[in-house]
Amino acid sequence: MRRLLLIFALLLALPAAAQKAAGPAGLQPIPEPPPPPADMSLDPALEPQVTITKRGDDRVEEFRVNGKLYMVKVTPPHGTPYYLIDEKGDGRMSRQESLDTGLRVPMWVIKTF
Repeated sequence: MRRLLLIFALLLALPAAAQKAAGPAGLQPIPEPPPPPADMSLDPALEPQVTITKRGDDRVEEFRVNGKLYMVKVTPPHGTPYYLIDEKGDGRMSRQESLDTGLRVPMWVIKTF
């Protein structure tokens, strides 16, 4: 029984010993990554355009992508700013006191009727 246990232990240790024998000498250095393409400029149409205006004493910042208004930040002279956000893309703005609500609910349109 002891011989069988000894043979079994040696069989288990054999792959570890073979791996140790190969060691770091078998490793090859990683080649340098290729340089990025020359034309890596971002599409300017995808970057938001910000329009800042004054309405009375309030400062109004309008954020647009591809000409479509998706967010308005209103900063009153005395108080905290609030945001009007088009969450569904239908043109209806909903008011939020801050951008970080802590809860991220996915709102994908799966099918419209």
